[in-house]
Amino acid sequence: MPDYSQALDAIVQRIAHARSVPAHSRKPLRVRGGGSKDFFGARLGGDLLETRGLQGIVNYEPTELVVTVRSGTLLSELEALLQERNQCLPFEPPHFGHAGTTIGGLVASGLSGPSRASVGATRDFVLGARFINGLGEHLTFGGQVMKNVAGYDVSRVLAGSWGTLGLITEVSLKVLAFAPSEASLVCTLGQLETLQLLHRWGGQPLPLNASCWQCDPGASSGRLTVRLRGAQAAVRAALPKMQADVEALGGQAQTADAEAAMFFWDAMRNQQHAFFTRPPGENDCLWRLSVAQTTPVLDLPYAQCVEWQGAQRWVWAPAAAGTQLHALARQAGGHATLFRRPAGDLADADAGAAVFAPLDATQQRIQTALQAEFDPDGVFNTGRMHSPA
Repeated sequence: MPDYSQALDAIVQRIAHARSVPAHSRKPLRVRGGGSKDFFGARLGGDLLETRGLQGIVNYEPTELVVTVRSGTLLSELEALLQERNQCLPFEPPHFGHAGTTIGGLVASGLSGPSRASVGATRDFVLGARFINGLGEHLTFGGQVMKNVAGYDVSRVLAGSWGTLGLITEVSLKVLAFAPSEASLVCTLGQLETLQLLHRWGGQPLPLNASCWQCDPGASSGRLTVRLRGAQAAVRAALPKMQADVEALGGQAQTADAEAAMFFWDAMRNQQHAFFTRPPGENDCLWRLSVAQTTPVLDLPYAQCVEWQGAQRWVWAPAAAGTQLHALARQAGGHATLFRRPAGDLADADAGAAVFAPLDATQQRIQTALQAEFDPDGVFNTGRMHSPA
């Protein structure tokens, strides 16, 4: 494997070559780390531009709660290092697939795990980043401390950009210590009661860290699992109170076995739980609806999973339901995304339901301006997020 400087030079040369090709015959470059998220997007095209040559921990300051790492480094490698100092990435970025999630893919996707509603999203933990734009320039934004940015915080804009603005080479992330205590409560409740309870708990001083409600189509009730994290006294005091709240609504609740709870939350984080791995129908797609936490029950005849205290709704539904799901999410002040297709391969995914909700005029103007600033020639626009102009 080439060293870091050689890998950077090779990337810049690839970008320069791509720009030199006439626009009518130019093939864009598709940034790829471990390939664990190749299933996502409107299509999967372009020539591969891999980041795996950009590996290594640049700097780790446990006492300052910050780590700087190169984009091709595996997430598993970073988490192992943090665990040695009893620290973690509290937003629980998912590990998808067996190829291995990289740090660059972690930031570029912007995906967060079960605890996102209580601790914040991936972008909230990005302190700074370096990346190579579509002009071949190696740019630096942000730094290694909080509140160090004047003006537009580009390092956080990279979170969720999916490689459309440039190739991330290095990122500084805020880390936190593991919570001193943790416990999970498993409850039997309907979705209406679950949402009412989560909203009530959200307004109380409870160490609520994550929640997940699942139900099969047609069932009158489902299973709510909540995770508490915090000081030992706070977790111990919250459990009986929350259990009593569930029982007051006619449900049942019990404390989960610690090992079983850990397995459950890891499976939810990495979409290895049966809800994600066993679609109800052969042609069903996995839809992700991002809505306000206070959004009421979505009356849908499909298998659902509700996370993030109501803010994230997963739905298994056919592609033909896309218009309905986009409209429902829009009415709830959010948006819907076709997250996975049945085959999981988007190489020829131009046909069928729209993957993303259309942007409003303001969002479109901002996205167009960013694209024009960092990648004016469309070197990185493979059509994964939107069609080339």
